[in-house]
Amino acid sequence: MGKTYVLDTNVILYSPRSIFCFEDGNVVIPEVVLEELDTFKKNTGELGANARIAARLIDGLRKKGKLNKGIKLPNGGSLRVEMNHYETKIPYSWDKAKADNRIIQICKGLKENGEDVFLITKDIFERIKADIMDIRANDYYEKVVPEYDDQYTGRQEVYVSSEKIDEFYKKKYINFQDLKLYSEETQQYSIPKLYPNEFLIMHSLQNPKKTALGKFDGEKVVPLIYKDKSPLGISPRNVGQKFMLEALFCSADKVPLVIIKGPAGTGKTLYSLAVGLDKIIQENSGEYRRILVCRPNITMDEEIGYLPGTEEEKIAPYMRPIIDNLEILIDSDEKERYKNEKELSDKIRELFDRKIITTEAVGFLRGRSIVKNWIIIDEAQNLSPKQVKAIITRVSEGSKLVLVGDPEQIDQPFLDYRSNGLCYASEKMKGSHLCCQVTLKYDECERSPLAHEASKLL
Repeated sequence: MGKTYVLDTNVILYSPRSIFCFEDGNVVIPEVVLEELDTFKKNTGELGANARIAARLIDGLRKKGKLNKGIKLPNGGSLRVEMNHYETKIPYSWDKAKADNRIIQICKGLKENGEDVFLITKDIFERIKADIMDIRANDYYEKVVPEYDDQYTGRQEVYVSSEKIDEFYKKKYINFQDLKLYSEETQQYSIPKLYPNEFLIMHSLQNPKKTALGKFDGEKVVPLIYKDKSPLGISPRNVGQKFMLEALFCSADKVPLVIIKGPAGTGKTLYSLAVGLDKIIQENSGEYRRILVCRPNITMDEEIGYLPGTEEEKIAPYMRPIIDNLEILIDSDEKERYKNEKELSDKIRELFDRKIITTEAVGFLRGRSIVKNWIIIDEAQNLSPKQVKAIITRVSEGSKLVLVGDPEQIDQPFLDYRSNGLCYASEKMKGSHLCCQVTLKYDECERSPLAHEASKLL
């Protein structure tokens, strides 16, 4: 007898095709899961769309046999809807009418019948409760990426001789074979594995204070071109911010996608806005028509249609962090910035009135083809892999897409370090010549002394 995989509602809402992803195993859907899916089918967000996809998939399988008896799946396994085991004992205090408890009750009943049961759920507490009942439980990842500490950062620290660093400044390149990566584990040096557009901090083997910054272009390491830029008077204060500037200032023709990860206060959104405004207002080259700012926690699965006001007015409360950054960029003089609040507010309002900056809910990007826009997706860690793919494929020629987020501040209930769209895009796009990435570090927090201290200690 093969393994039995009992799927929770949240797994199917996260990935409707998950029912086909267990090779030759026996997939079980408790009847209460169908009831929960039914409540989502009219939702206008992604969860509603996934519930409807799941309904069509299961309905298609229904035509091949009886769901309560089991239907063969294309991968060799089977699918059945389980409606039994109401008499199986679970802790007296657990409400049997609650869907999570009913699913665990079914798992326990199947196990008592001799089946090799695994509960598949994205609900952490349900996995804990399953463990209490001695039921094996696992998370589900449609798009598997490594643990967060092992994910691609877009930057490396390497070592090279002092002579090669001098040569680098003169010849404007260095061969990657001359670089050495030190392993703490083996305490030995080796040639590093580099990806195109990966940033490098090169330390001298003879003098640790002697360093150089570079970027691997796919064949050799070349100097940074834009690291000393100061868009709208904002100057980089650390290495990570210099890497950010390099990635952001590269033209959309060469690098149309930038992925920036890192903790709060490292300047991710600030620099994304600053470079975009610099390109449109200061350079005035016509490279970009406008800045389009989106945040995925807006109408991803929340209905705002009945809220009063225009679309812009509805999403305005969610855009407050963008306004906060614009206040800094509009007036870089910290002492004078807030002396005239009305004047500052009017300057920001003008950016929106002139359509230099526009805001939009991520859900409204579907089906669009966005041309010559500077697109910022803030809080991108709250995207699913499916959503991030949909957004990236909306980008037309001449547009630049900047995905910004902190994987440690995920608000969506079905996402984590390994399943969110930001980290998924980062892992899948590494090595692409069309993508530049950088992960900021905790010690690169520049918001305030308190923010820097909190990022280290909390």
